[in-house]
Formats: sequence, C-alpha cells, structure tokens
Amino acid sequence: MSELLTISNLSIRFGGGNNVVNDVSLSVSPSETVALVGESGSGKSITALSILQLLDSRHVDYPSGEIRFGGENLLKVSERRLRQIRGQKISMIFQEPMTSLNPLHTIEKQITETLELHRGMRGPQARARCIELLDLVGIPSPKDRLSSYPHQLSGGQKQRVMIAMALANEPELLIADEPTTALDVTVQKQVLELLGQLQKKLGMAILLITHDLSIVRRYADRVAVMEKGSLVEEADTETLFASPAHPYTQRLLNAEPHGQPPTGTGVPETLLSVDRLNVRFPTAKNWLGRTRAWFHAVQEVSFQLNRGETLGIVGESGSGKTTIGHALLKLTTCDGSVALGGQELTPLNQRQFRPYRRNIQIVFQDPFGSLSPRMSISEIIREGLEIHEPDQPIEAHEQKVMQALQEVGLDPAARHRYPHEFSGGQRQRIAIARALVLQPELIVLDEPTSALDRTVQRQVIELLRDLQSRYRLSYLFISHDLAVVRALSHKLLVLRHGKVIEYGDAGAIFTQPQTDYTRELLNAAFFYQTADLQAPNPSGTTTN
Repeated sequence: MSELLTISNLSIRFGGGNNVVNDVSLSVSPSETVALVGESGSGKSITALSILQLLDSRHVDYPSGEIRFGGENLLKVSERRLRQIRGQKISMIFQEPMTSLNPLHTIEKQITETLELHRGMRGPQARARCIELLDLVGIPSPKDRLSSYPHQLSGGQKQRVMIAMALANEPELLIADEPTTALDVTVQKQVLELLGQLQKKLGMAILLITHDLSIVRRYADRVAVMEKGSLVEEADTETLFASPAHPYTQRLLNAEPHGQPPTGTGVPETLLSVDRLNVRFPTAKNWLGRTRAWFHAVQEVSFQLNRGETLGIVGESGSGKTTIGHALLKLTTCDGSVALGGQELTPLNQRQFRPYRRNIQIVFQDPFGSLSPRMSISEIIREGLEIHEPDQPIEAHEQKVMQALQEVGLDPAARHRYPHEFSGGQRQRIAIARALVLQPELIVLDEPTSALDRTVQRQVIELLRDLQSRYRLSYLFISHDLAVVRALSHKLLVLRHGKVIEYGDAGAIFTQPQTDYTRELLNAAFFYQTADLQAPNPSGTTTN
C-alpha cells in the first residue's frame, strides 16, 4: 500500500537552539489509524503541527527532513498551496475545543467558513451542508444549534463541532490532537467511535495524538512512541502492547493507575455527613425580577465519609459532581444538611464559616489556572496561613511552607520561583501543598489528575495515598477518570443529572454494578478490561 503521509528524518528547533524533535520518521497509509504517543514535552504535537506548517515560521527551523503528502514536500511548497491543502486535504482537531472555537461567532458561521473558502458554498447550500455535518457527528436537533455559540454547548458537543469543521471537506488525512482529553468516558467513547465510523465512510486516514494508552489500545492500527523529541519505538498495536521493546514504552504501559486505597485503621469515625443536599440555579425571571424557573443541579444527595477514607464521585459532565464540592465549601448556595465532625455547617453565613475553611480545602482541576502567576510558590502556600494564623510570625509560616513542600516531594529551595517555572505535575503538587499546609481534615480533589500524563498521574496518586495514610486525611475525589477513582476510593457515588444513581463500597460497585448507567460508565472506561469488571470478586476489593 502506498503511503499517504511520509515523514522522513524530521528535526525541528526554535530560535537556533537545540532540536526539540530529532530525526523522526513516520508514515500513515490511506484508511489507517496511527497513534503518536508519549508524555507532555515529548514532541508529539510539534510534529503534528509541522505537517500543516502551523508553527510560527519566524522562529521555527527544520535542520533536516521531509514531510511528503501525496508526493509533495510540505516543507517546500508555497503558502498559497498550503492554504489549499489545509482543511481540504488535511484537517486537524485541536486539543481544547473551547479555545479553538471563536466565542464571538455562531456554530454555523464557523463551519461554513471552511466550506466557503474551499468549495465556494454560500447561503442555503452552505447552511444545508452545515446541518448535514452536525447531524453526521451526532449533534441533536442540528438545525436548532446553528445559531448557538460555543459557550452554549457542552464539552462533548464542542468537540463534535470541531470534528464537523474538520470533516467539512472530506479530507484524506485527519490529525486528531488529544481529541478526548477533557471529555467524560462515555463522551470519549462516543467521539472515538464516531471517528471510526466516519473513517470507514470517508476512507480517510487518522493520525491520533494522545497520552491515553487505553484509547490507543482500542482504536489504533499502529503505534509510534516518542520520548524527548525522538521516536523510540514503532509497532502494530497488538505487538506493542503484548511485548513492548523499549524501556520507555514499558514504563508508559506500567504507568496505568493501579493498586488500592490505604486500609483504614481503628474504629470508623464519621467526619462528613451530607443529607438531602439540593442545589439549584435560576434560569428565568419575570418582569419584577423574581425567579420563575430553576435548574436543579443537585437533587436530594446524601452520603457519609469517614476519617481517613476517600469517596469517589463520578458521572458525566453536568451531573453535579463539582457543584457538590462547591456546596460543601459554601462556594454556592445549597439546601439540606452538611455536617463536619458533628458541626452543622449549612446555617452558617460566610463570616461564621470562615474558621471551618481551614478544615475543608480544595485542589482544583487546572493547577496552572488556580495558581496566581504574580505570586511566588512561597506566597501562594503561605496565603492561607496568613488568613487563619495571623498572629504567627512570618518565620513560622515559612517553616510550614517548607515542610508542606517536602511532604509533596518538592525542593523547599524552589519556593521563591513562580508557577510557570514548574511542570504540570509539579504545579499540582504545589496546589496539594497549599491545601495541606493548613492541616485540614477533608480535601476536595476536583479532577486533580485529568490534565496530567499517566506517569505523572501515578505519582500524584501515590502521593495522595501516602498523605492519607500519614495524616488520616479524608478525600472527596471528583473525577471522570474511573481508573484513577478505582485506585484511590473506598466508597463510590455515581451521579446522573444531579441525582444519586448508585452509592456504596467502591470495590463492590466496580466489580458488580447494580444499574445500567453504572455499567455503561464502567464499560466506556474499561472496555479492554471488560472480563475483569464482570468477574465477581468475593473479597469485595477492586480487580487490577
């Protein structure tokens, strides 16, 4: 079979510095799916962006190599020819749909733009094609969505719109750069199966860039592994997973979350008790300003959490997971009963609740966005101490900051640096140190590993287990990554549309789910481990 895309001995550097991609050779055949995998910084996305010459030409240099598509060397063709190829012959789905879609333009305008540029379609013809594409990618009521803006769509719908834009001109090659990173497991499965169906229908090739090996195992024909800018291994999917040759590939495969949460010691003691929690938001008001319609984000949710335990909260986007965490911290108004250590918190106002904030801390999903770029690491971690321990001298605060950094595995000498000087995994450790420095009883972990590579995820999981064992911490672990939840959680709460679908021992639910919805979630997350999930486990622990 002749190759559709051939990358030969490609090297890339910026500003005359060292190569960030070294002598990479890779090929993609028609109708084939090739996965390019590796950790952040391995050169995956830079290699992909170079195919369409999307790197800044003022700073990028190609010391060696060729990128041939249909016989043409894309590194040598004119800008005019590249514009003809982009979106027409080769399309790309970018990693973050919210930043890739223009917030000022409707969905219809953004999809029809590429139709107008490459096919000259305008007016009713372009509108009809736009509706056809939205229907093709599974957007419900596509005609009604034409006037929608990106912020009015869910994460999965935005990603589907990106796919519709990429497929508008039926390209020969689709480059999918982390197309499912921010999506729930069920939406991930839907998007990837959709791409597979469209691939068969259109006969296109796919270059899939991801760090999620479970996706690769299911959907790729061949796998190429990159480390520090170099291609270290390439093989068909079955061979690579069965017998990886390179140590780096072996390390990636072994980095899948595994193990079990720490075993509790002593008599169980209830720390957090939530009874019939309700959260609702106004959606419409009358001319007097009175609310006449509500959206019920959380409905009648009840659970208990013991000291030293982890409660995993799972469900699709919009199920109410994060809303529950915010309600516990009084970041949103709620009804019902929330008691911490026997103290009822719901009736307290913000001033009365402030002393309890040191006992309930939160670690947010995006470590970079949650850390102030204007503050040093020391200032970020010390901020909580200055609020809750104003009488302590700064030397005492600084000592606690250094101790917190040591506990999360960071060098205290780096405390005077700023967030942008750290990797994603290090920033998340800093966020954990900020929560830990106040010695809380409960930490709400809101998707703390979703943006991290599997190897870094495993490090964070092991850190959380260690801290829980040492300090008998309780975690409320919110995530759509069920592999991580399974490795950390003692109890599991499954949500759908704000309601509890299933609640109980995590091991029992993972091995013998009682509802169809939970089974659907588990099947989407562990499709290559279906036999393990369905096999009864007499001990009640998770199967790994």
